[in-house]
Amino acid sequence: MLPARADQRVLGYLGRALSLELSAVQLYSTQARLVATWGLNGPADRLRKEAREEMEHVERVIARMLAHGVAPNASQLRPVRLGHDLRELLLADQAFEHELARLYHEAASHCARVGNHDDRMFFQTLWEEERSHGVELARWLEELQRPGASPEADGAVF
Repeated sequence: MLPARADQRVLGYLGRALSLELSAVQLYSTQARLVATWGLNGPADRLRKEAREEMEHVERVIARMLAHGVAPNASQLRPVRLGHDLRELLLADQAFEHELARLYHEAASHCARVGNHDDRMFFQTLWEEERSHGVELARWLEELQRPGASPEADGAVF
């Protein structure tokens, strides 16, 4: 099923990306449900939106794998990390987004080194999107740090 010239490292990056993106969907979906039980409907909506965006990443990674002639196969989902409050959840999310961004940056760098323009652009776009998610998480954490801030504050949309 593999094309004759498939770069095995690119396929490895795609496999790891699929596992991490599916883990992100699980993480954000679980956190959305958890904060909803805490009565934090605004944050629950933001986390649900993030889960949908990560699912879009899953679909794009699957499409890329199929374009390379390989069947998608997530090797392992990460355990969901929960916390005692919204701040703890967001700190865990920030670390997870950083890991995703690092993977995509490494993959884009590899593709640039070997002259694989199409995959470089694919990974670079995902890298930029994950970095943007990290920035939004940092903003949300800053909002929570403000004196008198409520976890329900709507501020920047995730």
